[in-house]
Amino acid sequence: MAVIARAYRYPEDYDAVGRFLVRTYDTAAVHRNWLQPRWEYMHYHPALQESDLDLAICGVWESGNEVVGVAHFEHRRGVNYLQIDPEHTGLVEDMLAYAEAHLWGRFKDGTNVYVYLDDRDEEVQSIAAGRGYEPKRELAERTSTFILPDRFPKIHAPEPFRIRGLDEGFDLAKVDRVMHRGFNHRGEPPEGELEDRRKKLSAPNFRKDLTIVAVALDGEYVSFCGAWMDRANRICYVEPVATDPDFRRMGLGTAVVLEAIRRCGLEDATIAYVGSDQVFYLSMGFEVTGSQTPWKKHLRG
Repeated sequence: MAVIARAYRYPEDYDAVGRFLVRTYDTAAVHRNWLQPRWEYMHYHPALQESDLDLAICGVWESGNEVVGVAHFEHRRGVNYLQIDPEHTGLVEDMLAYAEAHLWGRFKDGTNVYVYLDDRDEEVQSIAAGRGYEPKRELAERTSTFILPDRFPKIHAPEPFRIRGLDEGFDLAKVDRVMHRGFNHRGEPPEGELEDRRKKLSAPNFRKDLTIVAVALDGEYVSFCGAWMDRANRICYVEPVATDPDFRRMGLGTAVVLEAIRRCGLEDATIAYVGSDQVFYLSMGFEVTGSQTPWKKHLRG
């Protein structure tokens, strides 16, 4: 059946792409697509609106009524990702050409297009090199995984803190504060950003019971971990994680992450993913299992 390329239509295509990502998940595949939760998180992240990005410039490839490929940015125009059905790897050349025509961005050295490629996929890298792309190894993204044990006891925070899910009580301002400070912004969060925070937490698969916080004696949230389930593939995705700098190195970040993963395990998740190779994650049992390097093509000055 013929494959047709067209512009991405939001919100009409959003769920179809999500189903495509769930369908093409395969730990043994050389080209690993995004997990569906990352696709969802991208769409509900305020950076998408703050950057004034037009989703309509992204591309979708269809065979019949089924999505078999997507070329898209995340939160920065010109920095892109390819999601490819393993039965349609012949689309790579066309997808790169599409990215060059529609998904370029303006950078300090001129107009460029970056495309993240899996470091194990030598065939795709060869195609990119033939089109004039060069790897930027220093900008590689790494993926780490945690295999859930059969027995996973409930995690407790060190005294006097306690950990709980947001289903036991939810204060948007406290979430905003721990995220603001946890991502190393100084002082208190600015006024007027609560609606952006609310949008992040309005994603269809956001679950308060899988979102874990460490709570101090005064009731403030001092550490935060979100977890997202792909129940069809029995996986969970950890994002975001933040700890107030005044409360770091107390074991609170580890506690909220492990409790979030444990709760996903109760729903049959067998593996957890995080887009990081930080020592913080490795120290609690994650292992680096993949990497993706952005390949750059300079289009014009």
